Amino acid sequence: MDRPKRIKKLTLPPIELDAKEDALPQAISNHLAFSVGKDDLTATNHDFFVSVAHVARDRMVGRLMETMRHYYDEDAKRVYYFSLEFLMGRALSNSLDNLGLLEETKKSLASMGIDPEEVFDSEPDAGLGNGGLGRLAACFLDSMATLGIPGYGYGIRYEYGMFYQRIENGRQVESPDNWLRYGNPWEFPRQEVLYPVKFHGRVVEYADEKGLLRYHWVDTEDLMAMAYDNPIPGFGGETVNNMRLWSAKSSHEFDLTYFNEGNYIKAVESKNESENISKVLYPDDSTSMGRELRLKQQYFFVCASLQDILYRFSKFHDNCDLLPEKVAIQLNDTHPSIAIAELMRLLVDVRFIDWDRAWKITTGVFAYTNHTLMPEALETWPVELMERILPRHLQIIYEINRRFLKDVMRSWPGDNDLLRRVSLVDENPSGKRVRMAHLAIVGSHKVNGVAELHTKLMKETIFADFDRIYPGKIVNMTNGVTPRRWIKQANPGLAGLITATIGPEWVRDLSRLREIESFAQDPVFRKDFAAVKRANKECLARFLRDRLGIESSPDSLFDVQIKRIHEYKRQLLNVLHIVTAYSRIIRDPAQQVVPRTVVFSGKAAPGYATAKLIIKLINDVAEIVNHDHRVAGRLNVAFIPNYSVSNAEMIIPAADLSEQISTAGTEASGTGNMKLAMNGALTIGTLDGANIEIRAEVGEENIFIFGLTADEVLDFKRKGYVPRSFYSANEELRTTLDMIGSGYFSPDEPGRFRGLVDGLLTSDPFFLLADYASYLEAQKKVESVFVDPDRWIQMAILNVARMSRFSSDRTIGEYAQKIWGVSPLIPPSRA
Repeated sequence: MDRPKRIKKLTLPPIELDAKEDALPQAISNHLAFSVGKDDLTATNHDFFVSVAHVARDRMVGRLMETMRHYYDEDAKRVYYFSLEFLMGRALSNSLDNLGLLEETKKSLASMGIDPEEVFDSEPDAGLGNGGLGRLAACFLDSMATLGIPGYGYGIRYEYGMFYQRIENGRQVESPDNWLRYGNPWEFPRQEVLYPVKFHGRVVEYADEKGLLRYHWVDTEDLMAMAYDNPIPGFGGETVNNMRLWSAKSSHEFDLTYFNEGNYIKAVESKNESENISKVLYPDDSTSMGRELRLKQQYFFVCASLQDILYRFSKFHDNCDLLPEKVAIQLNDTHPSIAIAELMRLLVDVRFIDWDRAWKITTGVFAYTNHTLMPEALETWPVELMERILPRHLQIIYEINRRFLKDVMRSWPGDNDLLRRVSLVDENPSGKRVRMAHLAIVGSHKVNGVAELHTKLMKETIFADFDRIYPGKIVNMTNGVTPRRWIKQANPGLAGLITATIGPEWVRDLSRLREIESFAQDPVFRKDFAAVKRANKECLARFLRDRLGIESSPDSLFDVQIKRIHEYKRQLLNVLHIVTAYSRIIRDPAQQVVPRTVVFSGKAAPGYATAKLIIKLINDVAEIVNHDHRVAGRLNVAFIPNYSVSNAEMIIPAADLSEQISTAGTEASGTGNMKLAMNGALTIGTLDGANIEIRAEVGEENIFIFGLTADEVLDFKRKGYVPRSFYSANEELRTTLDMIGSGYFSPDEPGRFRGLVDGLLTSDPFFLLADYASYLEAQKKVESVFVDPDRWIQMAILNVARMSRFSSDRTIGEYAQKIWGVSPLIPPSRA
């Protein structure tokens, strides 16, 4: 297809600010007046945030247009990252830093009599994600833009993000996170970019003019997906990519008949129901309505995204066989895997491409990232539900499955058990279910794990059959995090020290961090490094005092566990250690102990009763420990509410010890472990996820490893695990569990935690009791090193220096080369 010729070359908006000294303050004042409609006498901090955001956005728009035009001119292959979550956090300081305007903006605000930190703090976190999955997606978008990879993010513009967590009487209480209450200055609404999305209805079979059987999806309930674009600047600003989020809009505003009758609620009922699809992140799926909404969300965003991709592709190409050469779609977990069936529908039913050709195109386009090793966490959908909501897609999945199983039978004739295990449909007596991970594997040309152990276990356990059927399809892509956000922005003191020591190139090339390894022996550098850590700890200590009323000394060991509250992440094991340490102190209050401040933060899923009970236990233990005069401040426990990207940026730089203690073989990778180690925290952890690779990089002598290995866990499961035997054999463990179970920490309700303790004694599915003694021994080693400040600082410096492998730039470079087949493409004027 010929490219359309432009009538004339458009003039792009200015990319740089005027060189005049007052140009930036003037630009801020202009937006305060013309974008916000305020003057500096009535403007709030949030008004100044909006003004500065518009200044940054102005600088990005020209680069965004230039970037997109260059992609078109070069007919570049594009990467589309499909994710139901994007945990972006605050964008202002990150965008200004990537554009090279951060320090200048701070100075300009100060010159105007405005506190820059109050302006930055007034921006709400864009909490469109639950945790690691969404934050990984955000890091990947940053790295794609920084490396010049033609990449787009596609997701949902949730009106309400991850819930706001309050702690009331020690319990988690959820309230809506209305992050869009005051608008979003970063986004561009695209009212003209609207795509229809269908649900329900029925499928009609018919023969076309050639006698071929065709399918038509009719009598559907329709709504519209409207695009909102968010520029994503790479570091240095050479490339600005785009994140496109979809918002649900009703196909009809309201029913005029009901309105004229005076039934105003009924008149807008259909509109409100349609638009609920993009209303909230993670609806409660414990009800049938919640499950239906969840499936609709997944289809809604992939349906709109695929239509958008095909529209962009079709501007310059009329041969769909070229799609794999021009389009790479990465499925971030199973949530978007219905896209495989949807692309087949668009190719077969809408474009009338024959099945085999369409399937070759589809598998050439898609790749799938798996994020879990737990079979119960692999997403499945009841056939009945899918048949009702997406009837044509269920037919397509059945046909994919029929052809797939036929191919398997040819290679393994008579192995009916293999067919049962790999089938895309689980023929469970309690009801058939579609296995979305199986669909993603069969429909993708590459499948990746996110850490070496994770990928190995994928091949050996949950997806062993698929590894045999498709040798070489499952590959490893160890996760990474962006050093721009997680060192330069979160820890400016450390970033400044590194830059002053080795220069600024490390921000783009994290391998340069190795150069500070030689300074681990330099007493001046060690002193400066310790001063940075001390300042960060003082900042967190002030927060704990002012917000939570907890007095903690910056001289104490800051022991941090920040992640989603889940049994397999084993916050409960951490609590067992705290209670043991507490009981040791009250047995002998005069003993010498290493002062410790244990910091927790994280959210439990609203319907996850056990996780919420663990939060209550943490807070009940904190209430007793922090106020016991015998402890005298030597042990403090803090739970920081409403864990978010912004809270993480405060906590991580202050951490001395990073708790990465999930049961071996359960955590796919982890990224918090990387962020904490990059900021000079030493890791105490199991040989799980990326901990193994962190140990290989930083050295066994610079990390505290404990507990069962993944193989030993499997061996325990095979032979039979008896947790009560550990309780009987270990007096301290017995004392600790008895204190919790008897109501020592819950005198108002002595039986509150009895169920938790009984669960550990009878089943203990995540092997807390088996790892307890080893964990305590590792904590003892931690304390023996912490009392030697020179040794601790040296180990911390080596951790920072040796973490270059865990940059998301390295991860994206590997995806680009090994999975997507794309190369960096930076506009010539910016190269």
